[in-house]
Amino acid sequence: MQVTETLNSGLKRQIKVTVPAKDMEARLVERLNSAKDKVRINGFRPGKVPMQHLRKMYGKSFMAEVVNEILNDSTRDLIAERGEKAAMQPQVTMTEDEKEAEKVLSGAADFEFSLDYEVLPPIEDKDLSAISITRLVYDVPAEEIEEQVARVADSARTFEPKKGKAALGDKVTFDYLGKIDGEAFEGGAAEDADLVLGSNQFIPGFEDQLVGVKEGDENTITVTFPEQYPAAHLAGREAKFDVKVKAVAKPGELEINDEVAKQLGLESAEKLREIVKGQIESQYGAVTRQKAKRKLLDALDEAYKFEAPSKLVDAEFNNIWAQVNNDLAQAGRTFEDEETTETEARAEYQRLAERRVRLGLVLADIGEKASVQVSDDELQRALFEQIRRVPQSQQQQVYDFYRQNPQALANIRAPLFEEKVVDHLLGVVSVEDKKVAKDELLAEDDEDTAKSEKKPAKKAASKGKADDDVAEGDAPAKKKAAPKKKAKDEGEE
Repeated sequence: MQVTETLNSGLKRQIKVTVPAKDMEARLVERLNSAKDKVRINGFRPGKVPMQHLRKMYGKSFMAEVVNEILNDSTRDLIAERGEKAAMQPQVTMTEDEKEAEKVLSGAADFEFSLDYEVLPPIEDKDLSAISITRLVYDVPAEEIEEQVARVADSARTFEPKKGKAALGDKVTFDYLGKIDGEAFEGGAAEDADLVLGSNQFIPGFEDQLVGVKEGDENTITVTFPEQYPAAHLAGREAKFDVKVKAVAKPGELEINDEVAKQLGLESAEKLREIVKGQIESQYGAVTRQKAKRKLLDALDEAYKFEAPSKLVDAEFNNIWAQVNNDLAQAGRTFEDEETTETEARAEYQRLAERRVRLGLVLADIGEKASVQVSDDELQRALFEQIRRVPQSQQQQVYDFYRQNPQALANIRAPLFEEKVVDHLLGVVSVEDKKVAKDELLAEDDEDTAKSEKKPAKKAASKGKADDDVAEGDAPAKKKAAPKKKAKDEGEE
């Protein structure tokens, strides 16, 4: 086998491989000899089939197998022998001339092919301890914990029938039927709906018009759906709801005691406070970590400057761009609506793709050198978490898919590995904790501190490897059906 390098420019490589016809012939003969005692051909006893006859019947198909074997085995071995690592699967080019291909399959010509690929760039060792970041930390005051405990306990609050008009804080039970242009619409009707006035569960303006109603009242409420309402056929449209009030109830006294805790499935009020405190600290802790991760990635981005493999960048960009356009389509918006142009957006997301690829390579290199591993148990837990998201009837099918597709399983392993490398780095770099107010912790990062998160399409948030998504807000939003509003959860990953 003769190997000739025909291109070596930056990360791009091309090598030409020639396998002499005599070597191809030797492989073919070996395969024919192996098959001689196994094939069954009419008119010949087992093992007595003449080699020429065997070659006539199976020569070309066996030679095709030899070609595939060379391509599958030699591609990986050739690159390894050169001390290189391919960024992606090399592109194989062979002759497209049928006559030349026929000569190769008949053993009358050398087998020639070329491999085009990009190598992974060398990543310089850095003194990671020289990197310094500031980690924002919010100490949750007891008052905030008590406020959240009160909100949780409020769900167990009892209501007593009330005679007279409904006021803020009262619960109204009613039937409603929504219409647009006189026609009822899907999701716009319900019976015995309960609504605590002031909870802001319904679309803006709806609850305000229930203040002052009393049992037996029949009113018509007119509201306009928000422009960004998720149901596109309702967004921005005026609707009229025929409402029949069935009951009004006033809230009982809010108490936080063991009895209330037991109604919530807990043994005591102390346990309720303990759980609420843990949840709040976990939520803020997640924001703290995500912002620290972003600063860490920004610091790595500054420290490591090298050419990223173009094919990896193209693949990452294509993933981002597809997500951006899908998000815009679902929102019914355009780049102009997002105060940018497609050209500007492409340029920004191209830069984001390049950053993500470089950071992905840096994290992989650091993790490998630090012997960071994702255990089988960790991978299994993540897999089961993924499976839990699909209907139970499909879970076995999804499980089998992942177990039978190494690349799909690798996609689950990758974010686990990344987070473990980040954990490793946060223990290596210099981290200074800075106590801040809640508003500062939850504030959106500006362009100077979130370079990678510039989003020309503001609503079309993209996701990918080594990205810098940050959780926004201190609680997940709940989705509600019409006429209730859908509070968009802006938190990402």
